[in-house]
Amino acid sequence: LAQVLPTEENFLLFFRCQQLKSSEDFMQTWRKYDSDHSGFIDSEELKSFLKDLLQKANKQIEDSKLTEYTEIMLRMFDANNDGKLELTELARLLPVQENFLIKFQGVKMCAKEFNKAFEMYDQDGNGYIDENELDALLKDLCEKNKKELDINNLATYKKSIMALSDGGKLYRAELALILCAEEN
Repeated sequence: LAQVLPTEENFLLFFRCQQLKSSEDFMQTWRKYDSDHSGFIDSEELKSFLKDLLQKANKQIEDSKLTEYTEIMLRMFDANNDGKLELTELARLLPVQENFLIKFQGVKMCAKEFNKAFEMYDQDGNGYIDENELDALLKDLCEKNKKELDINNLATYKKSIMALSDGGKLYRAELALILCAEEN
């Protein structure tokens, strides 16, 4: 994108210079722009993100230009061409120093597998996974996916994933965002 946009309007470079410091910062950004909690950022939410980013850079642009930038961003980062950015797609747009989401890209599950795993690790059946249940899930994921996940980084993974939680409760939809659960 830096090559496409004129230097004076290159907000992406500005943002890369102001890189997020942790996965918690990344998740706060995600929650802010996924305002409807759909699990993705649609074009209107992305437009809002870009507008805020430009304001931080003290840049004012016309709405038509903002729409054009939004379309460019979707073309470049929307890997599955569904017209919206998923968490892992946005993770490529907003790199963080401890980008745990990229680590989980290779850990894909279909909805049936994901639901089975969730029920298995939600041992008390309360509808969410707590920190203790997450430990068991992460250990098993590391064992099954040695190429993508390093068991030595378990504490980092746990901390990053729990940043998604609601008061220490990691609900099914939130965990699905990380594990890239697919609809089929």
